[in-house]
Amino acid sequence: MARLILFNKPFNVMSQFTDDSGRATLADFIPLKGVYPAGRLDFDSEGLMLLTDDGQLQHRIAHPDAKLGKTYWVQVEGDVSDDALAALRAGVNLKDGKTLPAKAERLGQVDVWPRHPPIRERANIPTSWISLTIKEGRNRQVRRMTAAVGFPTLRLIRVKIGDWQVEGLAPGEYCEIMVAMPVAARPAKPRRPPHNNARRWKPKR
Repeated sequence: MARLILFNKPFNVMSQFTDDSGRATLADFIPLKGVYPAGRLDFDSEGLMLLTDDGQLQHRIAHPDAKLGKTYWVQVEGDVSDDALAALRAGVNLKDGKTLPAKAERLGQVDVWPRHPPIRERANIPTSWISLTIKEGRNRQVRRMTAAVGFPTLRLIRVKIGDWQVEGLAPGEYCEIMVAMPVAARPAKPRRPPHNNARRWKPKR
């Protein structure tokens, strides 16, 4: 059995335990020894990260060959079009090659925790939310994909990796479960830091 940590990474937190520039890191939220990130999440992205003390499990989750689906809720600038969603589903041409086909769908109003600081909105330009599932891990891939189809990303939240979901964890919360190979999701009770009063959330379709 291996330890697996599900963590809801807040905005502007490094996906590592140390930082020479003094930015917030995993160590500010996870007081556990001997666990390491299985993959990363950009400093300016939010949502689910997985950590483990098992090298094989870490490899299975993080390695591109595993092709675990990663689902993101993406707030984009503009009212996303059917053509843009179709392009994301077909694969988008980026500078480092065409992406694999993705699952992309429009979401209704999404009830999520507030971001600090909030996104910068312009009164005359609407925003919309999409759900995007990819099986690759290129650098800033989701942002580049939405920009390539004409809808720049304003906010990016990873809500799912494989069978594991961030639902039930507020920003800064984590839960610990035990898993055996092959990887399988198990329910767990979140641990809430004393300072955290963020709301739980769900999409409204």
